[in-house]
Amino acid sequence: MSERSPRTVLVVCTRRIGDVLLVTPLVRSLKAQWPEADIDVLVLRGTEGALEHNPDLRRVIVEAPRAPLRARLVSAARMWRRYDLGCAAVSSDRALIYAWAAGRTRIGLVDAEHVKWFARAMLHRFALDRQLDAHVVSSTLELARLVGVTPRAKVVPPGIGSDPERRARFAAQFDGLLAARQGQPFVVLHPHSMFTYKQWTIGNWVATIRWLRAQGFAVVLSGGPEQTEREYAAQIVAAAGEQVLNLVGMLTLGETAEVIRRAKLFIGPDTSVTHIAAACGTPTIALFGPSDPVRWGPWPSDWPLVATPWARRGSNRQGNVYLLQGMKACVPCRREGCDDHRQSTSDCLTELPASRVIAVATQMLGMPETIPTQIVSFNR
Repeated sequence: MSERSPRTVLVVCTRRIGDVLLVTPLVRSLKAQWPEADIDVLVLRGTEGALEHNPDLRRVIVEAPRAPLRARLVSAARMWRRYDLGCAAVSSDRALIYAWAAGRTRIGLVDAEHVKWFARAMLHRFALDRQLDAHVVSSTLELARLVGVTPRAKVVPPGIGSDPERRARFAAQFDGLLAARQGQPFVVLHPHSMFTYKQWTIGNWVATIRWLRAQGFAVVLSGGPEQTEREYAAQIVAAAGEQVLNLVGMLTLGETAEVIRRAKLFIGPDTSVTHIAAACGTPTIALFGPSDPVRWGPWPSDWPLVATPWARRGSNRQGNVYLLQGMKACVPCRREGCDDHRQSTSDCLTELPASRVIAVATQMLGMPETIPTQIVSFNR
C-alpha cells in the first residue's frame, strides 16, 4: 500500500450468507481507519441480506452464484482497476479473481494448506487462513493488518436503517402482531437450518415452546421464505398446540435482527441468524453438533479480538452466547451429519434433550434453576 489512504475499496466474499456476515468486522475495521473511503462488498445473490443497511458500506454488488466462466470474466472486466484496494476476504479462486481484476493494490486470504502459485502472483500481500485453529473472524482480520489497519472484532448485524418513519412503521407493525400476547416478554426461536445435519428435532422445539409459554413468555418463530422452512415452522406450530407468533418468511434479515434485539432470549442452530443474534447482543443459545466451534461458533457481542472465543469441545458461555454442544463423543466431527451429506441427520443433535436446552435457557433468563419433571422430548 502507498502511504495515501485508499479512496475506494472492494471487499469480495463469494460464499454463504454466514461468511458474508462474518466479514463485517473487516469492513468495520477499514471504515474506522479510513472514514472517507467508499467501501463496496461483492457477494453472491441470496447472501446480500446479511449486509442490509450496513452503515459502513457505499453499496453491495451482487453476482449470480452459478454464473458461467464467461459471465464471471465479463463482470471482472467491468471492474478492471476501479478500486484503490481489492480484498479477497475468503480463500476462494472466484474471490481472488474479482479482487485481482478490481484492485490496483490487491490483498487476500489464502488457504494455509495449499498456498497456490497464482495467489502469490495475483496478490501484493496475503494472509494465511488458519482454518483449524482460528475463528473465521480473527482469520479474516489478518487482512486488516496487511494494510496497517487496526483490527476491530465487531460483527455488524443487518438492520432496518435509521430513517425515523421506517423505524416507527416497523415498531407499530411488530407491536400490533404482539398485541395478542398482552405485553408479554418474548423469546425468538429459529428452528430451521438450510442443511438437515444442523437441525434439532420438531419434538424438542415443541417441548421448549411449551415450557416457555408456561413461564409466561410469548414465543416468536423466525425463518426465511423458502417453502421447506415455512412447512417446518407450520409443523412446529401445529404440534405445539400453543399460541406462537410465526414470522417465518415474513421478514427481511434486517427486520429479523430488529425483532431479535427486542427479545429476552434467542435459541437457534448453527445458522446465520444465530450469528446475527449473537452480534445483536441478545442472550443467545447456539445448538452445535458437527460444526467446529473454534472456527464457526457465534462471535459474542463486543468480544475482544482473540484467536477464537471457543474451545473445540464442551458447552460453555462467552459473553451473551451460550454454545451448547451435542453430547456424543465424536463432537465436533466436522462432517455433514452422520451419513456425511447435507440432508442427513446428526445424532449429537437429535439426541440432545429439550431438558438440557431448557436448563440453559433458565440460566440465561435469570430464572430459578428448577426444571419441571413433566418435560418430554420427542425425536421427530
